[in-house]
Amino acid sequence: MNVTGWRCAVCGAELPIGAVFPWQCPRSSPGDRHHVLHAVGATLPVGADQVVDDPNPFVAFDAGLAWAAFAEAHGMDLAARTALVRRLDAQVAAVAGTGFRVTPFSRSASLSDALAFDQIGGVWLKDDTGNVAGSQKARHLFTILLHLRAAEVLGLAPWSVATARPRLAISSCGNAAIAASTLAAAVGWPIDVFVPPWASQAVLVRLHALGAQVQVCPRLPGDPPGDPCIHRFREAVAAGAVPFGVQGPENALCLDGGRTMGWEILAGAAAQGAQLDRVFVQVGGGAFAACMGAALRSATPSPRLFAVQAEGCAPLAGAWRRARTLPDGPGSAGQHWAECMRVWGSDGEAEPASAADGILDDETYDWLAIVDALDATHGDVVVAGEDAVVEAHRLLYSATGIDATATGTAGLAGVIGLRAEIGNGERIAVVASGITRR
Repeated sequence: MNVTGWRCAVCGAELPIGAVFPWQCPRSSPGDRHHVLHAVGATLPVGADQVVDDPNPFVAFDAGLAWAAFAEAHGMDLAARTALVRRLDAQVAAVAGTGFRVTPFSRSASLSDALAFDQIGGVWLKDDTGNVAGSQKARHLFTILLHLRAAEVLGLAPWSVATARPRLAISSCGNAAIAASTLAAAVGWPIDVFVPPWASQAVLVRLHALGAQVQVCPRLPGDPPGDPCIHRFREAVAAGAVPFGVQGPENALCLDGGRTMGWEILAGAAAQGAQLDRVFVQVGGGAFAACMGAALRSATPSPRLFAVQAEGCAPLAGAWRRARTLPDGPGSAGQHWAECMRVWGSDGEAEPASAADGILDDETYDWLAIVDALDATHGDVVVAGEDAVVEAHRLLYSATGIDATATGTAGLAGVIGLRAEIGNGERIAVVASGITRR
């Protein structure tokens, strides 16, 4: 297996790959949450000779996944792991209408023409709106669920399936909440979802239909800086809930399954004879870009990663700018968390606002992994103006018919915002994620 253990990107603390429930760095505490575990050895070479030999990415990329390395460390062989994936996938499909599948990735002639690329270059589009729950979020969460179920099957969980499981908990305003509630419903696991007061009615209706317990979280007078949904989520975890969210510092396993998206892009590009130059990824809490950056570094040469935020909430942009001025460079950012990553609003910024409301996290929780990938791939952060956010949403639908949300098209907004600096022959990849719920 490729993954051999866990190491904190801040303090260097290590956990063996066989550790049960390696959610957080062992040195993380309520008074010091600036820690995050990253998988050690988490690469999977993907090139022209790579064959994605199974339509389910969690089977196809088993060798690169941390949950699988954990299961193998406790005696679960490939056949048993594959059987577990397929069993859970069938349960998910019964609720979601689809299981996990490699999603489409190809050059979009219509988008490429609309953005004036030539026939050599253009926009390669990964359409993830057909994924479980309509976005890539379920990819992050499925590896947490696989780890939980493997621990149960192996007798490593402090409960049995026949007794009361601890509740799952997630802080989210949309796609991640729906993905988490879909997976929870599939296996009959109770879940609490902490949402902001401005969560859409369509999302709330779907969450209730999936059986989630929804808690609306206004900002309370005594709250510290940061998202009140995260504060309530952390209180639930402290009371015994399982962190079932998409913030790496809260659960490192969410940074596992998301990498399958990047590996699919690399394998798809290689199969089509396309060497990608740049990959643009929308960034809110940052888990998606962190996973994409980790996966892209499996390629030689690696495409350049561009992390896209909306101008109405762009904490990563400031963190990246400050990390580059550190005496020892961005690679030392882990020792300067508080100095680099500042909560949006702490420097007098206005309340977060954008049509891309799913990336309005006032802190980019997984900024360290993104900074590392930006530095390694010579990438950058793009702050997309609101006009570009709105135009990307309009353009994707008019050019392709894909009805993704403005959040799910924000990567394309980064391409639009940076288009003048991109050569006509460059090959660009973007991901459409998050179906519109009306």
